[in-house]
Amino acid sequence: MFLVGLTGGIASGKSTVVAVFRELGCAVIDADVIARQVVRPRFSAYQRIVHYFGPEILLESGEINREALGGIIFSQPEKRQLLNSITHPEIQKEMLKQIAKYFVLGYRYVILDIPLLFETNTLTKFMKHTILVYCDPQTQLFRLMQRNGLSQAEAEARIAAQLPLDEKRKLADHVIDNSGDRESMRQQALKLHTALEDSLDFLWARLAVVAAVTSLGGLAYFLLRQFLS
Repeated sequence: MFLVGLTGGIASGKSTVVAVFRELGCAVIDADVIARQVVRPRFSAYQRIVHYFGPEILLESGEINREALGGIIFSQPEKRQLLNSITHPEIQKEMLKQIAKYFVLGYRYVILDIPLLFETNTLTKFMKHTILVYCDPQTQLFRLMQRNGLSQAEAEARIAAQLPLDEKRKLADHVIDNSGDRESMRQQALKLHTALEDSLDFLWARLAVVAAVTSLGGLAYFLLRQFLS
């Protein structure tokens, strides 16, 4: 089994592409979903966040107020680094669990849906392939204005806050152009899925696992070193 990193940009249609891959039977791990999970009360990260950021970031329900926390880390980079140091290990542990599950189930590859894959650049080295969901700048601007009810200036400011899609395009191994209609995008996703399924990359990965288990005495240790060290 090998890992495929999938990313995009605001209003590029990444979620729609991910839905198509799921329809095709692909295993998808959503980093955003995991990030929301690990800050819930039953996770250890929750207690540490409350300890360092104070009870004022909590809602009446006891859940973390993401908007309040976001306001703090947006204006204070050192607080953002602190939050990342708390949450990232927990996110990686949960990703590891899901990767191991899909490995045991026999999937040839797993898609990791990571919005800031190229911006953070910490997980790209673990990806056998990377996919960018792309759309042209005019389409991106129009979609964002329509979706969020923003003025042109507001939408342009949000787009400018991210790494441009044209820059990400240079970094990606594969590009799915989502500028057109859904059927065009779906055909591109299907073609790429077929190519990934037919590749022999999964075979080399499984041989490496066998060698690692034999020499190191444990699949968990191998997965930890390969995917999340």
